[in-house]
Amino acid sequence: MTDLTSLTIAEARDALKRKTVSASELADAHLRAIARARALNAYVLETPDAARAMAEQSDRRIASGEAGPLEGIPIGVKDLFCTKDVRTTACSHVLYNFVPAYESTVTARLWRDGAVMLGKTNNDEFAMGSSNETSFFGPVISPWRRKGANTPLVPGGSSGGSAAAVAANLCLAATGTDTGGSIRQPAAFTGIVGIKPTYGRCSRWGIVAFASSLDQAGPFTRTVRDGAIILRSMAGHDPRDTTSADRPVPDYEAAIGRPVKGMRIGIPKEYRVEGMAAEIEELWEHGIAWLKGAGAEIVEISLPHTKYALPAYYIVAPAEASSNLARYDGVRYGLREPGRDIVAMYENTRAKGFGKEVRRRVMIGTYVLSAGYYDAYYLRAQKVRTLIKRDFEEVFARGVSAILTPATPTAAFGIGEKGGADPIEMYLNDVFTVTVNMAGLPGLALPAGLSPEGLPLGLQLIGRPFDEETLFALGEVIEQAAGRFAPQPWW
Repeated sequence: MTDLTSLTIAEARDALKRKTVSASELADAHLRAIARARALNAYVLETPDAARAMAEQSDRRIASGEAGPLEGIPIGVKDLFCTKDVRTTACSHVLYNFVPAYESTVTARLWRDGAVMLGKTNNDEFAMGSSNETSFFGPVISPWRRKGANTPLVPGGSSGGSAAAVAANLCLAATGTDTGGSIRQPAAFTGIVGIKPTYGRCSRWGIVAFASSLDQAGPFTRTVRDGAIILRSMAGHDPRDTTSADRPVPDYEAAIGRPVKGMRIGIPKEYRVEGMAAEIEELWEHGIAWLKGAGAEIVEISLPHTKYALPAYYIVAPAEASSNLARYDGVRYGLREPGRDIVAMYENTRAKGFGKEVRRRVMIGTYVLSAGYYDAYYLRAQKVRTLIKRDFEEVFARGVSAILTPATPTAAFGIGEKGGADPIEMYLNDVFTVTVNMAGLPGLALPAGLSPEGLPLGLQLIGRPFDEETLFALGEVIEQAAGRFAPQPWW
């Protein structure tokens, strides 16, 4: 029998339906794999008892013919999603003992459809990071290695634990959140598929907030088809989230295999940035050729305000983070550090509870929102954001179906190699992804090749609002041409 942990969601679904494997066997195989791979630090909390209980319930529903769309599928949950009666920390010391009394909408929908929770995956603290090195629980180690080297590599961030878990066969899928590339960048770094849906497609209710106008939940999977399967369960309107879109959720899986002949694919000239690695440029050309070979029309486009996206993002996101994180004061929940008065208690709690990167972003955000600087920084950044969105609208109005770009400027780097003295060096990892969040568009990252060092490289497809189906159709073409990539286990 094929190793159960190497199955895709589609394969596992079929095997469960045929009853050649049980949900309990599938869960147990993944729990054993997680135990063997603790060196990766992909999970910050394992939930074996809950997993086995949920799997047993799935087996009963399968036996009675009442199986849901994800019945028995074992998944990991980013530790930013509140899970009822299961510790949720956002990988921050300030929430080290927080156990929610409620379930996030996204995870509730996954459990409704029969998915099985294996545990909570590691992430950058409050999702602030591009390498998963800012977590209170320590960095995640990528399951990939450079050829002939043992240097531990980052899996990308902020959803690095989810990406590493999927790539290392520690779950069949995992949830993530994407504020500036936190699904797509780690997916590219670890050789898997990650989709950031249109803003409002998935409810944000019950997800610990970083930047409310940018955050969006999405899945990590090993194939494009699997991404389509699980997104259908995650998506949908939620009256508890006022930014949730009241639109029907299509059958995304039906888009797999759909012809792409005649689609116009935009290639933005502004994404050919100075210093981009030669292998990234070559990968991009391969992607263009694959889509052209499938009958798509390739057109050069211009997104002139792209160069302003990264600086504008690092004003808007910290400003919203400063506001959202004001609630962590030691009064209501989480960490409380004593002080001589309430102000000292606030100061002591936040100083000890927040890590360096979170403190940096809160300080930046507070500064740009302060009197005398709001107009000069925050208001101007929001105007730039409008121009970025308009660039995309004009391109799509001219008949472009989707846009193809690199997902990251480089392959994965070593732990501690970037951002030590200069945080901007780390922020530049998001140069190809932040525009999508600023414009509220869907973006799909998928593996398309390997670097000369044997590390995965990814391409990104950007779509029209609420047109994730086109991205899945195009992504399937690239996946079939490029093949799939998996690390050689070393852990």
